[in-house]
Amino acid sequence: MERQIIRINNIKCKPNDGLDVIRKKISKLLMLAKDDFVFEIAKRSIDSRHKPDIMYIYSVNVLEVSKKSLESVMKKVKDKNVLLTKKVYYELDDYKKDKIELSEEERPVIIGFGPAGLFAALNLSRLGLRPIVYERGLEISKRREKVNTFWNGGALDTNCNVQFGEGGAGTFSDGKLNTQIHETTGRISYVLKTFVEHGASDEILYVNKPHIGTDVLAKVIVSIRQEIIANGGEIFFGTKLEKINLVKNEEARQVDSIELRDLSTGKIFTKNAKRVVLAIGHSARDTFEMINDLGICMEPKPFAVGVRVEHKQELINYNAYGEAVNNPKYNLPTADYKVTYQSTCTGTKRGVYSFCMCPGGYVVNASSEENALAVNGMSYSSRAGENANSAIIVTVTPEDFGDGVLSGVAFQRKLEGAAYRAGNGKIPVQLFEDFCNGVKSTSFGKVTPNTKGETNMANLKEVLPEYLTDCLVEGIHGFNRYIKGFDNGDTLLLGVESRTSSPVRIIRNENLYSINAKGLYPCGEGAGYAGGITSASVDGIKVCEAIAKELLN
Repeated sequence: MERQIIRINNIKCKPNDGLDVIRKKISKLLMLAKDDFVFEIAKRSIDSRHKPDIMYIYSVNVLEVSKKSLESVMKKVKDKNVLLTKKVYYELDDYKKDKIELSEEERPVIIGFGPAGLFAALNLSRLGLRPIVYERGLEISKRREKVNTFWNGGALDTNCNVQFGEGGAGTFSDGKLNTQIHETTGRISYVLKTFVEHGASDEILYVNKPHIGTDVLAKVIVSIRQEIIANGGEIFFGTKLEKINLVKNEEARQVDSIELRDLSTGKIFTKNAKRVVLAIGHSARDTFEMINDLGICMEPKPFAVGVRVEHKQELINYNAYGEAVNNPKYNLPTADYKVTYQSTCTGTKRGVYSFCMCPGGYVVNASSEENALAVNGMSYSSRAGENANSAIIVTVTPEDFGDGVLSGVAFQRKLEGAAYRAGNGKIPVQLFEDFCNGVKSTSFGKVTPNTKGETNMANLKEVLPEYLTDCLVEGIHGFNRYIKGFDNGDTLLLGVESRTSSPVRIIRNENLYSINAKGLYPCGEGAGYAGGITSASVDGIKVCEAIAKELLN
C-alpha cells in the first residue's frame, strides 16, 4: 500500500534538541502552525565532520495536515529539501483470503527458529496457516543457561549454543538491524515495526544504524513466539532435522515427509509434510551434508574470515566526536565505525573491512563443534562495556578454498580447529604488534580482553593462512588514516571470525522452492539468501508469501 507524504530532508538539530525543535523547523518550512500537521521521524544520522560541533540530521515524513491537502501545502514551498512523495507500507492482509482448514500434512513446517524462521512462522500464523516449527536448540531461558555454562568453562552443547537455539545466532549479538538490501516493498519497515510492537525501542524505526542489544532482543523474540502460539502455531525445541524424504512425481521430486530426532529422548519420529521451510542458519553443517547427500542443488559461495579486534571504546568515541564527548549537554550514543581498505600486498586486490561492529561490547566464544573455536561480537542495549570490538575480515572465494559444494565448510573447520589448538581450547588473543611480528603475546597493554569465554595468549599467524594475515596487517594499518590509534600496538586481535555468512547457497527458483525438490523452501542466511537479522527476517516474509499464494489463492 502506498501513502502520499511530504518528505523533508536535512533538518539539522543539536543532539540535545527535542521533538519540539523539529516541529518548529517543520512549521517554518511548510508555513503552517505548529499543531496543524502530523509527522514522524523517518531517519536520523549524525554529522560529526565539524567536531566538536555535532549535529543530528533528520528526515521526517509529514503524514497529514489539518484542513488542507498535501498538494496545496507544497504549492507554497520552494525548498529543495521538501518534496511530495509516497511511502510504501507492507500489508500482510494482501495475502489473506477466506479462512481455510489445513490438514496436518498441509500445515507449513519450518526448520529453524532464527530471524528467517521467526518471521516466516509469525506471518504464516497471522494468516491462519498454523505453522509448525522445529528448532534443534532450546528456548531462550534454557539456552542462556547452556551458553553461560559453556562460557564459564563448562561443556559445549553442540545442539544448543551461540549458534543454535531460539532466535538463532543473532540472539547473542549486538542485535544489529541495518541491512544492505533496499526498501522497495515496505518489508524492512514491517520487520522493524514488528520488533517495536514486541518491546524494542521505537528508535530503531529511524536511527541510521539501528540495534536492539542482546538483552532486549531476547525478550522481543519470546514475545513474538508467544504471538505465534496464540495464533495457532506450534514450536518444538530440542528437535533436530535428520532427514528429508522425497517422492518423485510426474514433474520432479516433491517433499513427502521429514524425520526428526527428539534430543531429550533420542527417539526419531516422522512428520508428513508437503511444504518445509529450511531456515537452518549458517552453521548447520550437518544439515548441509544431509541435503547434499540427497542431491538437493547447492553451490559454494564466497564468505569472509578474519579476526575480532578490540580497542578501548573511549578511543572510538573520541575519534567520532572529538571534544564533544565531554559536553555534558550532549547524550551522544556510543560511537561505532565502518571501515574498508583495498589490500594489494599479496599481488591480488582483496577487500579488508569491518563487520558486525559492537560498540561497548564483548567478544564471545561462538563455537558449535567440539575441538573447534569461532568468535563473534555481542553488545547489550546500553553498549556500556569498556571495549569496542568488530570483525576485521577478508572475503574468500572458491578459488581460495576449493569449488566442491562443501569446500567452504571444510575451510571454516580447518581454521576453527587451528584456533582451538592455538588457544588450548580458549579464545586465542594477541596484541597487534605481536601479530605483525609473528610472535605469541605474553602480556597486555592498555587494552585487556572484554570477552564471554576464557582467553589464552596465542600467535594468530598460526591460525590463518599467510595471504589473509598479510591482508589483515595492511588493512589494519590502512584504517589508521580514518581512526587514529586503530593500529596501536596493544590493539587486541582474537580469533577466529569464520561464521560471517553461509559458505553455501541452496538454489531455489522464482517460486522460492528448491529447483529440484518441490515444497522445500531454502530460506534466510543459512540458505545463502540473507546476511544479518533484518535481511533474514525479510527473506522469511518472502517465503511466507510464496507459501500463502499457493495455499490461499
